Amino acid sequence: MDIRNIAIIAHVDHGKTTLVDQMLRQAGAFRANQQVDERVMDSNPLEKERGITILAKNTAITWGGVKLNIVDTPGHADFGGEVERILRMVDGVLILVDAAEGPMPQTRFVTRKALALGLQPIVAINKIDRSDAEPMRVHDEVLSLFLDLDATDAQLDCPFLYTSSRAGTATMALEEPGTDLVPLFQSILDTVPPPTGDPDQPFQMLVSTLDFSTFLGRIAIGRIERGRITVGDQVTLLPLGEPGLMTDTAGVDKARITKLYTFDGLNRVEVEAAAAGEIVALAGFEGIEIGKTLTSLDRPERLEGIAVEEPTISVDMIVNNSPFAGREGKYVTSRQLRDRLFKELERNVALRVEETGSPDTHAVSGRGELHLGILMETMRREGYEFQVSRPRVILHSGPNGERLEPYEELTIDVPEEYMGVVMEKLGPRRTEMIEMRNPGQGMVRLTFKIPARGLFGYRSEFLTDTRGTGMMHHRFLEYGPWAGPLAGRKKGVLVADRETAVVGFALNNLQERAELFVGPGELVYEGMVVGENSRPGDMDVNVGKEKKLTNMRTTSSDENIQLEPPRQITLEYALEYIEEDELIEVTPDNIRLRKRELLAHERKKAMRAANKVADAS
Repeated sequence: MDIRNIAIIAHVDHGKTTLVDQMLRQAGAFRANQQVDERVMDSNPLEKERGITILAKNTAITWGGVKLNIVDTPGHADFGGEVERILRMVDGVLILVDAAEGPMPQTRFVTRKALALGLQPIVAINKIDRSDAEPMRVHDEVLSLFLDLDATDAQLDCPFLYTSSRAGTATMALEEPGTDLVPLFQSILDTVPPPTGDPDQPFQMLVSTLDFSTFLGRIAIGRIERGRITVGDQVTLLPLGEPGLMTDTAGVDKARITKLYTFDGLNRVEVEAAAAGEIVALAGFEGIEIGKTLTSLDRPERLEGIAVEEPTISVDMIVNNSPFAGREGKYVTSRQLRDRLFKELERNVALRVEETGSPDTHAVSGRGELHLGILMETMRREGYEFQVSRPRVILHSGPNGERLEPYEELTIDVPEEYMGVVMEKLGPRRTEMIEMRNPGQGMVRLTFKIPARGLFGYRSEFLTDTRGTGMMHHRFLEYGPWAGPLAGRKKGVLVADRETAVVGFALNNLQERAELFVGPGELVYEGMVVGENSRPGDMDVNVGKEKKLTNMRTTSSDENIQLEPPRQITLEYALEYIEEDELIEVTPDNIRLRKRELLAHERKKAMRAANKVADAS
């Protein structure tokens, strides 16, 4: 059977997963009466909740006697590592671009990677049924992007389609409305080359992704580069290193293939054999890792490993040592936390975990706050309990020893009336405007270069300033000179001064001068952050203060207490909000903010020491 391997890449929310839904339906992957959820490829609970793709996933359909192996990829820049590692499995890419928004930061990032690997693109300008769609303008913008990225003549001569993922239609010309996805399927068959591997050569395969089964253990997924594989064959797992033929294979893992699967629709199909070009999942190895090479015994030739861009943001993940430690979590020890973090490295190739001097603390580095936040949320749901520090950028040294920090390309779409407040707030964050465009419909697109530190805490401000009507996206741009000190949080916090249960009477007195994070009946401990002060400076408060009982009764003293709802603390908000002297306590049931030093006199002592260091420097 002929095979085509293709990945679908795009910016977040441009319609990739919805398009895959329609491709599966029109190719007959579902029964006529089968009930299927929307965005069926987003199978992870977090993906369904947030409406974004987090993990790259494989599916396959058959069209015109040709098998199409399709990889659905994430669109958020923080999960770029997922895209980088699966591009080695495919021979072509379907680049999806919104007909109104045009190429966005992640579109540029993944397109650059795909073109550099020599993959043949197909461009689908999606959502042409939007009221503000301008497909011809977007067509020109995509061609300009290809020119900027030094595309070859063959890549520039790629087919352009105009699609609607929700309606399941595609057309090669706007004047001829599409009725189905047949033009898209035909373009894939005509444009994407078949795999070039020779099935008669010795077996070789690069592990591009991992899965796990409680019955089979680790499952390696990748494309067979050459040769054939059969259940029961003995193969070699080569360690990471330079590509080429290995002369010394002493101590190299060898094992037999116990199970072999290919993909069909949403299912894995067990097969006895597979040949070059096929994307397969195979079991039989324990020490499997992404980027390692599986080969036949007689020709142990290693493939080039998977290179992903370095992480830019780091946090400390610490064993929970608060007064409430161990009350809610199932896994609370330093050993359990360490084992879980290192297990995550097996499949999350863009993550880094480093041991610090303390056995209770691990430095975890990733692509962005969302990348790290998804890991923390997953661990929280699994029953882990831990604490997290404020994010910090990962610094590099320049050729002359100067300090370099990561810069991001920030793209903001806002209504014209909010353009002023956005530029006013970004000014102190050391931003540099790269481009300003007014595509019409009352919207303005602003592109900035901003230090990654300058984005900390800005998203919530941005949503408030634009009344929820603006959109912001960012991606890593480059390392540049240190931008100098940036202003931190302007307001102080309310800190509980004792362990107690929160009382509504105490909150009623506090809410006039603060925004509260807790409600009546909640338990708090000394040093826990319970609200945001309306002015600079922290304030120790007693949120368990009760009303004095007397025999006197007056109308004013017996008024009903009306409390505003407390602010809901999410992981993303907490990572943006906290300062250096604060931590996030993450448990399966709660997300709390706390001071590093719980006792008031210890906090004063730490502040005096920090001021001395600042004066000396």
